[in-house]
Amino acid sequence: MSFPRCALLWARLPPGRQGGHRGAVCSALRAHCGPFPRALGRVPALAAASSSASGGSKAPNTSLFVPLTVKPQGPRADGDVGAELTRPLDKNEVKKILDKFYKRKEIQKLGADYGLDARLFHQAFISFRNYIMQSHSLDVDIHIILNDICFNAAHVDDLFPFFLRHAKQIFPVLECKDDLRKISDLRIPPNWYPEARAIQRKIIFHSGPTNSGKTYHAIQKYLSAKSGVYCGPLKLLAHEIFEKSNAAGVPCDLVTGEERVAVEPDGKQAAHVSCTVEMCSVTTPYEVAVIDEIQMIRDPARGWAWTRALLGLCAEEIHLCGESAAIDLVTELMYTTGEEVEVRKYKRLTPISVVDRALESLDNLRPGDCIVCFSKNDIYSVSRQIEIRGLESAVIYGSLPPGTKLAQAKKFNDPSDPCKILVATDAIGMGLNLSIRRIIFYSLLKPTVNEKGEKEIEPITTSQALQIAGRAGRFSSQFKEGEVTTMNCEDLGLLKEILNRPLDPIKSAGLHPTAEQIEMFAYHLPDTTLSNLIDIFVDFSQVDGHYFVCNMDDFKFSAELIQHIPLSLRVRYVFCTAPINKKQPFVCSSLLQFARQYSRNEPLTFAWLRQYIKWPLFPPKNIKDLMDLEAVHDVLDLYLWLSYRFMDMFPDAILIRDLQKELDGIIQDGVHNITKLIKISESRKLLNLENSSSGTQTLLSGISKGQGRRTRVTKAAGSKTAEPASPRAGKVTLASRLVQQGLLTPDMLRQLEKEWLTQQTEQGKGSRRKKKEPNSD
Repeated sequence: MSFPRCALLWARLPPGRQGGHRGAVCSALRAHCGPFPRALGRVPALAAASSSASGGSKAPNTSLFVPLTVKPQGPRADGDVGAELTRPLDKNEVKKILDKFYKRKEIQKLGADYGLDARLFHQAFISFRNYIMQSHSLDVDIHIILNDICFNAAHVDDLFPFFLRHAKQIFPVLECKDDLRKISDLRIPPNWYPEARAIQRKIIFHSGPTNSGKTYHAIQKYLSAKSGVYCGPLKLLAHEIFEKSNAAGVPCDLVTGEERVAVEPDGKQAAHVSCTVEMCSVTTPYEVAVIDEIQMIRDPARGWAWTRALLGLCAEEIHLCGESAAIDLVTELMYTTGEEVEVRKYKRLTPISVVDRALESLDNLRPGDCIVCFSKNDIYSVSRQIEIRGLESAVIYGSLPPGTKLAQAKKFNDPSDPCKILVATDAIGMGLNLSIRRIIFYSLLKPTVNEKGEKEIEPITTSQALQIAGRAGRFSSQFKEGEVTTMNCEDLGLLKEILNRPLDPIKSAGLHPTAEQIEMFAYHLPDTTLSNLIDIFVDFSQVDGHYFVCNMDDFKFSAELIQHIPLSLRVRYVFCTAPINKKQPFVCSSLLQFARQYSRNEPLTFAWLRQYIKWPLFPPKNIKDLMDLEAVHDVLDLYLWLSYRFMDMFPDAILIRDLQKELDGIIQDGVHNITKLIKISESRKLLNLENSSSGTQTLLSGISKGQGRRTRVTKAAGSKTAEPASPRAGKVTLASRLVQQGLLTPDMLRQLEKEWLTQQTEQGKGSRRKKKEPNSD
C-alpha cells in the first residue's frame, strides 16, 4: 500500500473504525517515518519489560539530576504528517489525557521501575506535557497514539514509551546508570597503580610524637640512597629537605605546585627530588621514598594525595613518618597489596610538661613564649596588647607567604634580636623550625567547617593539641625542655584532658576522582555541568570500608565560578584543581579572569599581569592593605601554578616569580610593623576588635544572667578573655570577648538576638496574663 493511498484510506474511515485499521496504517508509516517506540502494550507488558531496568545497587540521589531542556517542535517544512494521516489534535482533549496518564498509580509504579522516583516522575511529566502542548506538530507516532486514545482505540497507558523516551532525554543519566556505576567504582584503588604492584616494596612506619627523630631517621635513609623522593605536606617542608639535601652534597630537585627547580646545569632530572605530596610521580622508580605526616591520609580535602603516594609510589623502600594512629590503617591497606609493614617507634627526645598554672596575664610573658590563637582577630588583639607592654613580637599565620613566615621565624629564633615573643596560629604545627620554650593556648576552641559547609566552634582534637604543644622544647633549639599552658585558668583542666586522651585510630583513607574518570562521565552526560558531574560521581561512587571520597567543595566552587566560560573539559578540570582561597574575592575573580583570557586564546603576559594587579604596589598603611597584598601574592601563586600546566598561555613564570619575591619583601615590612597597622586600622575604624551592637550586648547580658549554667560551661571551654584589649577594659562587652575568642560569629549573634527577643516577648505576655488572672477570679 502506497503512503498517499494509506493516508487517503485513513482519512475516509469513520472514527469508530480507524482504530481497527491501525495495524495496516502503522505498517505503511514505519516504511515512511521509521519504527515506533517498542512496548506499546498495556502496563503489565511494560512492567515485565522493565524487570531488568533497575539494578541491585544503592538508589542514587535523584536530587542531583538536573533536567535538561527539550524545546517544543516548531512548524515542519513537510507539514504536520500526523494531522494529515488522522486529524488535528484537540488540545483540551490531549490535556485531559495527559492528566489522566499522570494520575494513574500503575504508571507511577512503572516509572519507578525505570528509575523515575516521585520527584523525577513529576519533573519529567511537566516537561513532557509542555512539549506536547506547546509543539506545533508532533512526531507521527505519538500523534497517532494520542488520536487513538481520544477515540478510545488505544489505552492511556500506551503513552508510557513516549513519556519514558522524553524522560531519558531530559535525564540522560537514566540511560547509562550501569556504565556510570562502573566508572565510579573506587573499591580497589591498589589496582590503579600497576607499576607499584609489579614490585615488592618494603614499608617502614616511623611512629612517634613531634621532636622524636622519626623524620630524621627516614631522611638519613633518603640521603644515603642512590635515588629518592621526599613527599611533604607543605611547600616549606619541601624547600627544607631540598636545601638540606643539596647542602649535604646530594643533588636534589624541587617540585611543588608553583615551582620547579632543577639543580643539574643541563636541566637533567636529579636522582633525588623533594616535592609536595600532590606532585609526586607514581611512574618514576626510586630506591627510597619518604612520605611525611602520613596521618593526613584522613584529611577530608587532601587525604587522597597521601593515599595515592602510599599505594602508587614505585620505590623499593617506602618510609612513612607520622602518628601511631595511622599504623592500623596503613597495615590493612598494605595487606591488600601483599606488602608487610615494619613499625619503628620513637620517643620524644626532650621532655615536655603541662604546667599547673595558666598565664592569666600578658604581664607574665617570658622570652621564648609562643601564644597560639585560632583567629586573625585574636592575633591582632594579642599583638597589640604585647606592644602596649613595650615588648616586641613576631607574627605567623596561615595566609602569610612562605618567605614572610620564614623571616618571622628567623627573627624570633635569633638570640640577638629583641623579639622574644611569638604570636601564631596553628600554622606553626608543621613546616617551621622554632625555638620555643613555652606554648600558651590563647583558647582551646577552633572554628571549623562541617561537611555541610557550616561554621562550627569545637575544642581542638588531641592530634592538633599534641602537634602544636610539641613545638615547645625542640631538640635542636636552645630550650631543651618544653612547657605547655593556657591563657585562662578555666582552660587548663580541659587542656590536660585533651592531651591525655588516646589518639583515635584512623579508620579510612581519602580518594579523589581522576580527570580520566570525569571525562568518561562527561562522555555519557555531555550536557551536564562539571559541578553537577562531580556531585553525581560522588553519589554513584562505591568505596570499601577502608576509604572515603574526599570533600570536593572547593573544586565545585571553582567549577561553578567558571562554568559560563567556554573551555574544554580537561582544561576546565585543571582550572578547578588550582588551589585558591575562596574567602579572598580578588583571588576568585582572578581565577575567573585567567580562565576568560585562556578561552580567548590570549596569553597572560608579564605586562598584562602587572597592569591587572596595578603594580607597583606599596607598603601597607593598615591591616586592610596588608590583607590585600596577601591576596595579590596568592594571585601570583595561582599564575605560577597554571604556568606549569599551560606554559604557552602563562609564559612569563620567571618574571612573575621575581615580582612575587619583591612583593614578599613588601609584606614582610608590613608584618614587621603589624602593631602600627593595627593601631592605624582601629583609629580609622577599619578594624574593630571590640565590636558589638547594643542589641547584642543586651542579648548576651540577658543570656549570661538567665542561663548562668550554660555560661559557666562555655567559660570552662575557654571563653574568658585573657587580658583587656586596652585601658578601656571596663567597657569591653561579653559579646566582643566571645567574638574575639571565636566562640560566636555575627550570624550566630543575630540568631541568638532573635531568639532572645522572642523569649522576652513571650515572657512579657505571660506576666501580663498572670496579672489579669486574679482579677478574673
